[in-house]
Parts: sequence; C-alpha cells; structure tokens
Amino acid sequence: MRKKMLRSMMQVFVRESDKAVMFYQQTFGAELISAYSNEDGTYMHAELDVFGQVLALSEASKEEEIAIGNTMMFCLHFGKGKEVLVTKIYDALKDGAQITSPLGPCSYSSLEASLVDKFGIWWCIFV
Repeated sequence: MRKKMLRSMMQVFVRESDKAVMFYQQTFGAELISAYSNEDGTYMHAELDVFGQVLALSEASKEEEIAIGNTMMFCLHFGKGKEVLVTKIYDALKDGAQITSPLGPCSYSSLEASLVDKFGIWWCIFV
C-alpha cells in the first residue's frame, strides 16, 4: 500500500498579494487552486498551479521586513523547444523588475534570464 505523498511548494510572502496572484496567473497561465482571503482582499494563503508546481503566496504583514530577491531564487526549466514560452514569460516578468541577467544564451542554456520581479521574487527561467 502506497503512503499518501506529502508535497513541497514554493512559498512567498509579498505585499499586495491580491495583485501578485493576478500577475502570476496572467504571466504563467496559472490556475488558482486554493485561496484563503484576508478581510482586505489580500491572501492569508493562496496556491497557484505554475506548470505543475505549486506557487504559494501570502500577504506579508506590515511589521515584517521583506528581504528582496536575495534569499531564494525560483528556477523554472522548460526544456528545448520552449523558447517562445520563456520569452513570453520574461516579457511579462520584466515589467518593473530588476534584471540580473537579461534574456540570452549562457553557459548552461541557449536561452536564460534571471530577475527580481516587482514583488521582490527572484526568478531564473531557461530552456
């Protein structure tokens, strides 16, 4: 008999989590699979399906200090033939972002980019 599998997920704490959820839904074509809202419309906890991976978001409290883009990087590897998708995602994420590596070739990929998006999340996307 197989045990129930536990899951791991990427969890981020951001300000304006309601706007972040909509942004990531549009950017990744993600589906909102779970949501628990705060009274102000932000999220106590929300989960998005991002290409089969769970991206969980929660509203950062006003008292919490947020470390911007320096504690974790979320890396999404799409594989060969997904250059158009990587470019589309990059074009959406770069709006208001701090670009750490512009879209282009690198030592391990023919197309890669890394950036800290407008919500303070550090992303690396590549084929």
